[in-house]
Formats: sequence, structure tokens, C-alpha cells
Amino acid sequence: MTMASPARPAPEELVTVIITTSPTPSAPSTELLEQIAASFRKHCASLIHCRVIVVLDTYDHVSKKPRLKKGHVTPDSAAKYADYKANAKRLILKEYSSTERPYGTGDLVKAQEKAEFGSGAAAYASQDNAVVMNITTTKDGRVTFVEPVQRLGFGLAVRSALRMTVTPYVWIQQHDWALVTDIPLGSLLQIMQQHKAQPSAEQEDKENNEILPEAVRPPVEYVCFPSIRMMEYATSDHVMLYPALRALTQLHKQNFTVQSESEDGTAVTSRVPLTPLFLWHDKPHLASTSHYLNQVFYSRIAIQRGAFIEDTVGHLARDEMKQGKWNRWACWLYYPDEGKHLCLRHLKGRTWRGVEAELAAKLEYMRLNGLDVNVQVPN
Repeated sequence: MTMASPARPAPEELVTVIITTSPTPSAPSTELLEQIAASFRKHCASLIHCRVIVVLDTYDHVSKKPRLKKGHVTPDSAAKYADYKANAKRLILKEYSSTERPYGTGDLVKAQEKAEFGSGAAAYASQDNAVVMNITTTKDGRVTFVEPVQRLGFGLAVRSALRMTVTPYVWIQQHDWALVTDIPLGSLLQIMQQHKAQPSAEQEDKENNEILPEAVRPPVEYVCFPSIRMMEYATSDHVMLYPALRALTQLHKQNFTVQSESEDGTAVTSRVPLTPLFLWHDKPHLASTSHYLNQVFYSRIAIQRGAFIEDTVGHLARDEMKQGKWNRWACWLYYPDEGKHLCLRHLKGRTWRGVEAELAAKLEYMRLNGLDVNVQVPN
């Protein structure tokens, strides 16, 4: 399908980048965030010029053994985290500054908000079910930092940032995924603008109660990008073992044709390959702000404190998609080279200790095993 392209807002005016970060073994170093920023500049420069909201989440418990996904950190990690947050703020302000908009930590405006949540868990029964968040924002509103006094977890971190978002689209970015290939952000946004979900997108056959997929203009509300485990997704067991998912893939997988103009006014045609995706993933993705709030965060009990979207609502979405209700979620996967082209690299934030610490560990491994320094050490 082909779409004409009149003059359109630049991607950086349509998208807010939401970065979530939390305690990591590499703190107080900001090397993870630096790698993400470098990948933005190399593979999707518009993301460095967008509005940005950084959620600097905290931890729940200090213990001898770290369990970062559960919010447990060591005393050493807890001691370093305040420095990490200060370093992260300086880095983001530097990366998102420009000659016209130089930012400094002294230019931030302070505020407070609350992130309410719901849970039937006894552990939360005596709590107010709301987390206070300290907000600091540049005077032009383009850079925002969110620091909760209690751990939010990824799900509530995203929802809190979405509620502060003023753009129609968001790029969700965890702190340990980097881009490794060019992303056609402008073309993807054009497709999403032309393929918004409609109230009549699902049409139910009254006789046999089957959900009939929208074949003519499938909605595009969420686009994820392939990591190593999502290569050749359309022909993987995640799809092929389920008749409804196979049928939806055969019906909707396509190259969207986008027409635009170059700087000299020449017409440019590009093709963007997308295939239906059957899980709402947490890894980096582009999504409609309103769709996110209405579909994923439909009430305060949708996500518990500390929970991940993919582990909760994501699987609810997949169950509905198996019943043929994929267009309610409208999830797609960017699919260059028939899924053989990798777009994301995982930086292993829960275990990676930073360049210096990793090098020291390798040298110690070599010493203990009597290896020569020129011998390649296993990763």
C-alpha cells in the first residue's frame, strides 16, 4: 500500500524518548547509557533531538546477594547509586544539549508527583499504594528526570513517564539495549499515523462468534525491533505452532511503501518491512502514547509495583492474539531482510560491571589459570 507524504513534523517533534534505568553492577559509571546514546547518534540521530524522560528507579532491599530484577542490591551497589544518578543526569543533559539549548544541572525546575498502583498482595495491604516521585525538568520541558522514593519497577516507570508525555508517540528504551542498525524512524511514524486503530477495527461474526481480522488497513500502534532471539520471527515456533498467529502473519506481513521528499524536493519512495508481533515486549520499541495508556495501563491495577509489562500484560496480550484479537494490540516487528537482520544488542546490564571491572576480572582469570596475557580469554 502506498501513502503520499505532505509536509510533516520532524520525528523529534512527534516522539518522546523514555529511558528507564536502575541499579547496575557498573554503577557509578554511565557506560551503559553512553553506549545507548552513541547508538542513537549512529543509527537514529533523531532520538538524540527528541524530548527525553529518564526514570532513575531505585531499589527495594539491601542484601548480600543481588537480585536486580527483584529490586535487591548489595551494600556496595546501594552506596554507589546516588553517584550514578548524578552522573546519569549530567550525561543526559550533555547529550541532549545543543548550541541553541545548552543544559546544566542548575537549570532544572523541581516538582513532585505520585505513581499510584493497585495490588491484592498482602505485602502492600498496609501501604498507601502510591509512590512519591521527585521530578526535575529543564525550563523548556524537553529533558525530565524522575526519581521515585520507592522502587517502581519497569511497568510503573513507563506508565509514570507516559503520563508526563506531550507527544503522540514514545520510544521506550531500557538502559541495556543498543541499536546496531539504522532505524527508519520517520517512515515508521508515517506508517503509524496512516494506520491508527479504529473503533471498528474488530468485526465480530455474530453467527459463529469468530473475530475477523481487519484485512484492508491493519492498525500499527507498536513497533518493536529484532534482537537475536527474534530473528526470522515470522517462521519461528512463536508463530508457526499456532493456527491463528500463522493466519494473521500470512494476512498482514508486508512491505509498507512510504513516499516522502528529499531536501531538494525530489520524490523518494522507501519500503518498510513489518510482520505482526504476538507479544508486547519490553525491549526498545516505538508506540502510540494514547494506545499505550488505554491498552496497557487501562487501570491502576493493570501493573503492580515492581512488575514488568512483558511478564504481565504482555502475556495477556499474547493470549488474546491467539484468539484472533491481534488488532486490539496492533503490535508489529520491524523485519528487514526477512528477519535475518539484527537491530538490537543486549548489553547485559544486570551482570556487566563496566570496562575496567570486566578487564580486571579477565586478568584475574588469566592469573588463576596460568594463562599468558596474549591468550584470548573466554567471554
